[in-house]
Amino acid sequence: MQLVGFRLADEEYGIEITKVQEIILPCEVTRVPQVPDYLKGLINLRSTVIPIIDLRLRFGLPPVEPTEETRIVVVNTSGKTIGVVVDSVSEVLRVLREQIDPPPQTVARLGREYLTGLVKLDDRLLILLEIDKILAIEDLATLGAAGDIAFSPG
Repeated sequence: MQLVGFRLADEEYGIEITKVQEIILPCEVTRVPQVPDYLKGLINLRSTVIPIIDLRLRFGLPPVEPTEETRIVVVNTSGKTIGVVVDSVSEVLRVLREQIDPPPQTVARLGREYLTGLVKLDDRLLILLEIDKILAIEDLATLGAAGDIAFSPG
């Protein structure tokens, strides 16, 4: 399995590369009123309007100002294309299924639905995310209605 690794705060995360369309630099985001704070707004990516989600805020981490390392990972999830703001993209890695442990039972129920496993690397752990479950479909529908857009299929 190939993963795109990225950082949020002091943690490393990974998303299956098959879900990633591209990685872009941050750009101007058009704000949309009356949406959750982690739904930052909309961008026009080559004539396709896509919502932008701040993954820090979605995970309850404190907001930070973008740096030169900040990236938007454009992913295809549940038939929709969205952009996810991350602190930095670290690497593309190949992992074997044997390197992935299921999430521990002690993980709080809140995050367990989108945590699919822990990838054991040489001297560190990478948290494997199920991007389809991080964003509730209702949130995407809210953003789409607020922006009066039709999401482009991924």
